[in-house]
Amino acid sequence: MREIYMDNAATSWPKPPAVLEAMASYQKDIGASAGRGGYRRAVEASRLIFDTREVVARLFGVAESRRIVFTLNCTEALNIALWGWLDEGDHVVTTSMEHNSVARPLNHLKKERGVDVTYVQCSAEGLLDPDDLSRAITPRTRLVALVHASNVCGAVNDVAAAGAVCRERGVPLLVDAAQSAGAVPVDVEEMSVDFLAFPGHKGLMGPLGTGALCVGPNVKPRPLYQGGTGSHSEFTFQPDYLPDFYEAGSHNAIGLAGLKAACEFVAEVTPAVIGAHKSKLAARFVAAMDEMPGVTYYGPRDFARQAGVCSVRVEGMDPALVGHALDAEYGVMVRTGLHCSPLAHTTLGTIDAGTVRFSFGYYNDEEQVDFAARALAEVARRGGS
Repeated sequence: MREIYMDNAATSWPKPPAVLEAMASYQKDIGASAGRGGYRRAVEASRLIFDTREVVARLFGVAESRRIVFTLNCTEALNIALWGWLDEGDHVVTTSMEHNSVARPLNHLKKERGVDVTYVQCSAEGLLDPDDLSRAITPRTRLVALVHASNVCGAVNDVAAAGAVCRERGVPLLVDAAQSAGAVPVDVEEMSVDFLAFPGHKGLMGPLGTGALCVGPNVKPRPLYQGGTGSHSEFTFQPDYLPDFYEAGSHNAIGLAGLKAACEFVAEVTPAVIGAHKSKLAARFVAAMDEMPGVTYYGPRDFARQAGVCSVRVEGMDPALVGHALDAEYGVMVRTGLHCSPLAHTTLGTIDAGTVRFSFGYYNDEEQVDFAARALAEVARRGGS
């Protein structure tokens, strides 16, 4: 039985061949830890980390590569921004489409530090109105946290418009780019983004265990932890300059070697081309699904604002059963349930059981989309009979 992978919103697969080649090359030819020695391999490891930082910075329009702080994933990056920036009694504005990587830290900060959180309601398609955002900001607001593209329905928010609102009101903007990085053009300067959090393993097509937080020049959150950096080892306090302030402990150098190759691949193809490909597949899939009785699509109909993540429900069938049938009988791999985003499912009206999520990647094609649509139609037909 053939296999078709359509869970790219969780992690992209397959990866560009250069990613695996770069990781194997690191392990074979370098193998050492960056900043932990003056011998050749350690110096090469440090150069690799620096070069990766430069490649990532160029991809997102970051003028100073030292402002790219490497993390294990987007969740860690978001936590650095939230826990490191917010203090007792601060006010945060966020949206009703946020992932638990934002919602859970904010709830904990509310409990631990009395942080006040306002959730701006998004539309039934998952989109934020910048005017609603502006109205929610108060003189006490210290941060706006906004998901760029929904991991549930693919809705792409207008970050540039939100950034303009935040600049006008003097409030820093944190953008969760988990689903947009690599698939939607992002320029932190043009979009007025102060914190940009993103993983390496989704749209950037790098390995798991990689990610970053871009820290803007007007913000400096506290680090989540301290420790060895290989710099100023004579001091028992953390160096206060970037990126060492946040990067305690040895880097995931083998992962960052893969991330460098992935970002070079994405830069060559361009996020605009990758995003257009995914949006085109989403439009094709939804057009086929619209002909299926008993199947409902949740998300934007403007596919220029659709990041290739399509959530559906089959009338009379639990999403988990639909997903199991697609995998077991057709080899179509999708994710079902709430996708770690109960706020988004509440907004979309699917909180009771979640959805079946088809998330397309760069290596999916139209024939695979057509096959998946036919498989869904057959499962729905049997389920409704």
